[in-house]
Amino acid sequence: MTKTKKLLAATFAAVMALSVCTACGDDSSKDSAPESSAASTTTTTTTAATVTTTTTEPIEFEEAVEAGSGDAFLYINDGQFYVSYDGTAETLLTYDAGVAKITGDGQYTVSVNVATKGAQYDIGQDPNGVYKCGGVAFAAVKVNDGTTLYPEMCIEITEIRVDGKAIELKAKNYTSSDDGKEMRANIYNSWVNSLPDDAHTADGPVGTTEMTEYSSQIIDTADFTSWSKIEVDFTVTGTGAEGGESTDTPAEGDSAAE
Repeated sequence: MTKTKKLLAATFAAVMALSVCTACGDDSSKDSAPESSAASTTTTTTTAATVTTTTTEPIEFEEAVEAGSGDAFLYINDGQFYVSYDGTAETLLTYDAGVAKITGDGQYTVSVNVATKGAQYDIGQDPNGVYKCGGVAFAAVKVNDGTTLYPEMCIEITEIRVDGKAIELKAKNYTSSDDGKEMRANIYNSWVNSLPDDAHTADGPVGTTEMTEYSSQIIDTADFTSWSKIEVDFTVTGTGAEGGESTDTPAEGDSAAE
């Protein structure tokens, strides 16, 4: 994806440069006059000087981040299911996505940001655009192969920030797995109306009961009316190993190639 963006940007710059040169040639032919015409000579010289000072600069896009095995990331869809991140390099929020390698128990942070040059270019063909996301249709902290690697792992979400501002959490999250392979903690999942069989916390199984203290919807979507960056802090326990802090770091070796 990143290679394509850079190629498009370079092509665009080349086309613009060619257009300027063509315009210069047209002006010269239209304004040409006998050598005795001082006024025409002055005009042509001025035009040429203006063109020679025209420059174009290549656009540098952020890395497209792909989460690998054992990496935690923020799985999210905006309210229109248009802007999203699913841990791959094919989604709009892949640029400079903050993923965290789970190395054991500890504090971690994951994030997404639509205010990157890559995302803004994909959305509006302007790397300096100001597009903001509206709403949230789904969100969860997900760990690729989490259940396989750490069967007893628990994810406790401690803080969520929207554009740098911490928001209030309506309920506590639980940890579960939908496919017996990954591990996740739902932040907003309207498709889950009761606690799954494997729902658990650091204190043990939650049980298949109606959602009260624990929920699959721990946020108020009104806090996500308009946003650029979302950050989620969480604590991991139950891995049987001590891990260091990991905050907002692209996955090593998992970034898309240039």
